[in-house]
Amino acid sequence: MTILIATEKPFAAAAVNGMKEIARKAGHEIRLLEKYDSPEKLIDAVADADALIVRSDKVTAKVIEAARNLKIVVRAGAGYDNIDLEACTARKIVAMNTPGQNANAVAELAVAMMIFMSRNQFTPGTGSEIKGKKLGIQAYGNVGKLVAQKAKCLGMEVYAFDPYVAAEKMEADGVKPAASLEDMYRTCNFISLHIPATPETRKSIGYDLVTLLPAGGCLMNTARKEVINEAELDKALTDRPDIKYITDIAADNQAELNEKFGKRVFATPKKMGAETAEANINAGLAAASQIVDFFATGNTKFQVNKW
Repeated sequence: MTILIATEKPFAAAAVNGMKEIARKAGHEIRLLEKYDSPEKLIDAVADADALIVRSDKVTAKVIEAARNLKIVVRAGAGYDNIDLEACTARKIVAMNTPGQNANAVAELAVAMMIFMSRNQFTPGTGSEIKGKKLGIQAYGNVGKLVAQKAKCLGMEVYAFDPYVAAEKMEADGVKPAASLEDMYRTCNFISLHIPATPETRKSIGYDLVTLLPAGGCLMNTARKEVINEAELDKALTDRPDIKYITDIAADNQAELNEKFGKRVFATPKKMGAETAEANINAGLAAASQIVDFFATGNTKFQVNKW
């Protein structure tokens, strides 16, 4: 089988070499498409691929249509909103992610964001410590659990809200289940977002929630920009000159936010949550291993589309 690794932002060399070795041992061939500069190049490259591995690359309906032999596509990472699941399902193409492989990298970034904003983005002036502060985690999945673990080690009081996770599981981790999302926002000095972009969550974080934050509160986003109602965030920051926002995914109106709110907002230059050597290698190797296992045994454990 031919496995295409299509990455506008390439994997580390160590990850690519490891993926090639996994495929070679199973009798498969790896082909690379790296740093491509147009969707058409991906469409051309995928034409005869049996499997596809991507990072944040867009696997659109046009890509799926062009992939005559495609049987499986794996997103090396947790989020998979860059894959057209409906198009995959229509063709009975299995779509997978690699949950947990970059969770620690994202969790460490969330902690760094808290410290960065607490210390005035490392500019002169008196900052504050995060010890003793309250952190609210919105979505208690792989990343959320690790953020909670690290924050507790730093002496923070941790709350979480996730309607899909039992309160008993949070309590077993020493995390306080929030009675409601609104209650968590009212209570916590920091809110860390880890929700996926779904029809239910898109633009769900807006004025009414953000303005519930206590004095000096900070909203942190290492999830998806689509979950933020950017116009309402602007209004919230205007009406509440004490609150802050830091994101790993620049808003469409980020330049305007920077100009209006200065050091109260910050966006990383390019999404860097999973940009560590370890996460890069872990996700890549997991993607290759899942494809090999799928072809060998039919294992669809991490499939995210169903039919």
